Amino acid sequence: MTQSTPAGTDPTDLAATASAVVPESTDPRERRRAVVSSFLGSTVEYYDFLLYAAAAGLVFPKLFFGSLSPELGTTLSFLILLIGYISRPIGSMAFGHFGDKYGRKNVLVVTLLTMGLVSVTIGLMPSADQIGVAAPIILVVLRTVQGLAVGGEWAGATLMAMEHSKRKNKGFGASLAIAGGPAGAVLSTLVLAVFSKISGDNFANPEKYFVTDWGWRVPFLFSAGIVMFGLYLRSRVTESPEFEAARREGRVHTGVPLVKMLQNSPRELVLGSLAGMAGLFIQGLQASFMVPYIVRQSADSADPISRGDALMMLTIGSVVAIFVMPGLAALSDRFGRRRVMLLGGLVSVVGLWIVLRMIQTGDPSNVWIGMILMVCVVQPAQYGPIGAFLSEKFDPAHRYTGAGITFQVSAILGAGTAPLIANKLMGTNTDLTPVAIYATMLFIISSIAIYVSKETAHRETPEEHFQETAVFKA
Repeated sequence: MTQSTPAGTDPTDLAATASAVVPESTDPRERRRAVVSSFLGSTVEYYDFLLYAAAAGLVFPKLFFGSLSPELGTTLSFLILLIGYISRPIGSMAFGHFGDKYGRKNVLVVTLLTMGLVSVTIGLMPSADQIGVAAPIILVVLRTVQGLAVGGEWAGATLMAMEHSKRKNKGFGASLAIAGGPAGAVLSTLVLAVFSKISGDNFANPEKYFVTDWGWRVPFLFSAGIVMFGLYLRSRVTESPEFEAARREGRVHTGVPLVKMLQNSPRELVLGSLAGMAGLFIQGLQASFMVPYIVRQSADSADPISRGDALMMLTIGSVVAIFVMPGLAALSDRFGRRRVMLLGGLVSVVGLWIVLRMIQTGDPSNVWIGMILMVCVVQPAQYGPIGAFLSEKFDPAHRYTGAGITFQVSAILGAGTAPLIANKLMGTNTDLTPVAIYATMLFIISSIAIYVSKETAHRETPEEHFQETAVFKA
């Protein structure tokens, strides 16, 4: 039976007491192990996922849609890329269901293994020249499975890092898992760039299976080794202390966590989904659209930019972003999530117009600087604290489902549609102004959603969770 607040007691003090009973890891080694495994696990996952994104604009139109026009082949490749994003919320619902009922750890092992198997299979796939229409059909199936796995990965890795962190460092802890995204981008684009140079004409020539098209395949096959390393790390991490506390107190939902989310937190689901889409739109532009755009735009110039050079710009920017994101999240631990993210949105919009103008000039120096700044400043400025911002909206007993769904819907609205929308807006033009206008609109919408959201920093959970803790129970 639930008690009312005792007379003469400050409800704020009760909330603080309730928050205090939610445990955190007391062993520093365990905290470090949880954060490192989340970071490296996310790196592996996003290496696999973003490797496809990079290949979608550079390789797959030629290998799987070679009989079609280049424009139509590129569009179909981006549609398959979008399918992976569409399947991610379904994965977050499915894996979130088990993660909220049985724990985070085992679910994360399954998602990591699935991602590795899909990437290796893509690396072994024959092209359309060998097996005809079956090739793109198989690619659709594999991309769907890959999206399901990533849908379960993001929330689980973020929660394992955040829920093992100290109360005052929740944002920083969550961001280290998020930083696995740019780390995966670094690894995928770097490996792809290296083998693009090494293989030369044998990078994506469909003439003979695995003889003239081996260059793009090796990065996908490389996934097998790093997945084994990630599985080893995850096997050594203990379960989230906050989930274990919820299980001991009988607060783990026995039905369907998704139903509880839709009943009790529809506002948070909508606001969270809108809050992250602008930063994710920029993320989706970078590899799938901007790299091919840069290569095409400079093809007829006196100083053309190669495919490998364009990928290297993305790599360098991603290296810097690995440090920028946790830095912004640490600021949100001190000054609040909303304040840091709203200021970051302003930086993103101003910076976006500047860097797109630089890239559009075609001057190699401007392109290099503009692309690197786009990756390490424009994209993470509002996005850096997103892990804690979304996760703290929900009770620990249902957080896997809630945080996962909101982020993956953001991914569809932002990153999943980015190359398709950019292609449609641009057509055969080289003027990036329509893309800048569309992205600015997204940042305005995301900023409004952040502004009307409740501040979550320095609170362990929302108010409804405080009412479920032992402090309020008879």
